[in-house]
This record gives sequence, C-alpha cells and structure tokens, in this order.
Amino acid sequence: MDYSPTLAIGTAIFEVSVAIWALRGPGRRPIIRTTSAILLLLAAYQLVEVLVCSRVPVYGFMPQMAFIVVTWLPPLGLLLIAQLSPAQSTINYAISYFMLAVAFSIVVWIAFDNRFVSDSVCNIVYAKYSNPMPRFQIYSWFYWLGLFGMVVLSALGVRNSPHSRQQKLLKSVLVGSLGFIVPGVLVARFIAPAEGALPSILCHFALILAIFLTRLINQERRDSSYIYLRANHRRAVD
Repeated sequence: MDYSPTLAIGTAIFEVSVAIWALRGPGRRPIIRTTSAILLLLAAYQLVEVLVCSRVPVYGFMPQMAFIVVTWLPPLGLLLIAQLSPAQSTINYAISYFMLAVAFSIVVWIAFDNRFVSDSVCNIVYAKYSNPMPRFQIYSWFYWLGLFGMVVLSALGVRNSPHSRQQKLLKSVLVGSLGFIVPGVLVARFIAPAEGALPSILCHFALILAIFLTRLINQERRDSSYIYLRANHRRAVD
C-alpha cells in the first residue's frame, strides 16, 4: 500500500506545538529546554520520514538524516532524567554526558558514511531501512543501551527520590518510555511486514512518550507557579 504522511504530519504538529507551549511558560528552564528538545527531535523525525517517503530531490541524504535525528533522543532522555533526579544526579549526569559525546561521534560517522543506510522502503505509515552489518549493530547497541538506561534510571529515580514532586515527573518519563518501547518492539517482532522498520515504528509509538512529556511539562508549570505564588505570599506577610 502507498505511504500516507497524515499520521507523521499530525504527530509532528502536536509535538512542535507542545514544545512551543513549554518554552513560553514557567518552569525550571533546564528541564523545559531538554523536554522541548526531545519533542522537537521527535517531530523532526516525522518530517524527515515524510521527505524520505515522498522521494523528494534531496532524498539521497534523508535516510541518513533520519538516523542522525533519532541518535540524540536516548542521550537527551538520560539528561532529562538526571535533571529530575537530584538524589542521584552525579552518576546520571555522567552517564548522560558520556552518551551525548558518543552520540556526537555517531552523528559525524553517519553524516560522512553514505553506506550507513543502503535503502529505504515506505509502507502505509512507516519506513523500512536497510543497513549493512556491522554498522547497524554498533548503532543498535548504542541506541538500545540508551533506551534501557532511560527505563532503569527513571525507575531508580522514582524509587529513590524523597520528594513526591520529583517522583511524579520521573514517573511520566518512565511510563512514557515503556509506553513506546514495549509496543514498538512487539509490533516489529510479531508483525511480519514491520520487520526492519523498528526505528520508524518506535518513533511513531513515541507519540505516547510525547503525551507523557506533555503531562510532565504541565506538572512542572503547575508546581513552579505554586512555588512562585507561595514565595510572593511569604514576602507579603513578612
């Protein structure tokens, strides 16, 4: 069946809108900026996939661009968890900075290796990419370690955080991560036409992550507004 860009474009519009809404509102700026960056990268993948499947003149580099975009997602997810986990922030920051450095190296590699993606095929609402081995194995190890780290570190943060506010925010990351990883893997594993389409399928299911990040932003804005009002009240009383 022919590829339809409707889902990708609709998802991108939602993710960009939430990112703009987040950046224009209150909240701790590092958390807001990192969350917005994740949302914008998710939207960017959707738009790149539309270009890949539309076979536009610049198609040649677009499959590589798709992998460049998603490379940044796990490290930024780890950075967000570090920003939300003051109880274990030192090790979390170290892990996220290491993964960001590795991501930068991988992005440079993909940008200059025109053999990283050998072909792409689009079907209905997702794209399938062909990647020669062992290139893709190296990339897969990096990507899955990042996703695994997001689940494990956010779960540890929920368990170890002494503050209910931090626990709520970390739960949004944890549930959002599981919400797109688990169904994405199941679809790619058990639906035959989806074989080789895991990167695309994960990014489409990442709409679930985007929804929970929206919830996170909303909670952060409410908490920040409450703290601001309470501080003003104390100053007025004093």
